[in-house]
Amino acid sequence: MNPYRRIHFRTWAVAISVAGTCLPSAQTEEKKADTTVWHDVASWGVEGQGWAKEDLKTRYDRLPSKAEKIVRGPVWSLSRHSAGISFRFNTDAPEIKIRHTVGGANLAMPHMPATGVSGVDLYGLDSDGKWKWVDVTRPKAVETTHTISGIDPGMRTYMGYLPLYNSTVQVEIGIPEGSTFQPVAPRAQRPIVFYGTSITHGACASRPGIPHPAILGRRLDYPVINLGFSGNGRMEAEVGALLTEIDAAVYVIDCLPNMNAQTVSERAEPLVRQIREVRPETPIILVEDRSFTNSWIFASRRNHHQESRAALIRAFDSLVSSGVKHLYYLEGENLLGDDTEGATDGSHPNDLGFVRQADAFEPVLKRALGLK
Repeated sequence: MNPYRRIHFRTWAVAISVAGTCLPSAQTEEKKADTTVWHDVASWGVEGQGWAKEDLKTRYDRLPSKAEKIVRGPVWSLSRHSAGISFRFNTDAPEIKIRHTVGGANLAMPHMPATGVSGVDLYGLDSDGKWKWVDVTRPKAVETTHTISGIDPGMRTYMGYLPLYNSTVQVEIGIPEGSTFQPVAPRAQRPIVFYGTSITHGACASRPGIPHPAILGRRLDYPVINLGFSGNGRMEAEVGALLTEIDAAVYVIDCLPNMNAQTVSERAEPLVRQIREVRPETPIILVEDRSFTNSWIFASRRNHHQESRAALIRAFDSLVSSGVKHLYYLEGENLLGDDTEGATDGSHPNDLGFVRQADAFEPVLKRALGLK
């Protein structure tokens, strides 16, 4: 028998066998019905906002609607981003779905991925009570549905962070029918309030849970309000007036990356006194600008840091000498480390840089909050 004919016959026979086994399976397979039960986060509330939902223009804004006529246009526009806003829930579901819609079509930036700009980031409490990362959505359009399956059994608490550099229109959590779901209301605890620049805002974190305000909120077990405005953290009195409306546990003023020595000299001391007039006992932390990670080779950048920091030190000394209490100071030279690896573009922290910033901020915040 011709061996080539034998091989051909066997191949043909296998094809018939495979086709014969697949066809009945395809005919009898039934599509499973989707039994996901959806829960709208807006129905139980979020942390990271200093004003009641009735005072907001849309549900996930960071400044009240009245601010549109108070602050500069860029500040108002950036305040529509949902940076730092978080929500919590309990579930024993083996599968969690996150369905969310963002308001802007620009899902990513050249130096920051869509997961950070427009994603929803999920953390869970482990058996030791520590927050651990679970998963993040990966937006490819303004509407995203992301499924997390195969979760270990057991009831646990989860926390989700909303997009950093996009507005959030809606966010829902879906679990299988029959699983337990318990919304966790926002804490009434006084928050840590950060006022700052694009770095506070979250550039260039790969995920919304990575910026140092979010890391510190988890470490210290405090709610956090992120009032970082990219390119527009300038110690402005209009923003200062809004800050005083928040009953904060501590104010962190971190605006120097958007300022120079002259504006620091003009605005730092007045901003602190503005806050003190309304909140006489609330701790305030003044933060120097982080060092550009390539400033070692650019004299102009080193000089800029030196001049701005000197102006902030003068303001701090003047405030302390005049009797202002509960004032703290954080130097900026090593906020991103000393190996030049802490930033994406020399200015904005990468994930490593944000962890290093959290490490630097933590002891000062603990002193201000009276924590051990």
